[in-house]
Amino acid sequence: MEITRDTKVMDIMNEYPWIKGEVMKIDDKFKVLDTPLAKIILKKATIADVSEKSGIDEGTIIETITNIIENHQD
Repeated sequence: MEITRDTKVMDIMNEYPWIKGEVMKIDDKFKVLDTPLAKIILKKATIADVSEKSGIDEGTIIETITNIIENHQD
């Protein structure tokens, strides 16, 4: 899966169900992913949206997620 600024967060989570737990370990800002409101918002949120809301650069988010996926061990 190619991850870009327009990739929907829910698409990533559906493709890699384990990723939410890994991302939440990286930065406390991502702990919001575990809230009931996040489940509603993430259905439409893109990487660009997450970047805007978190203040974390899009490139950093994309690189971090890509590295997590590439280094994940089942």
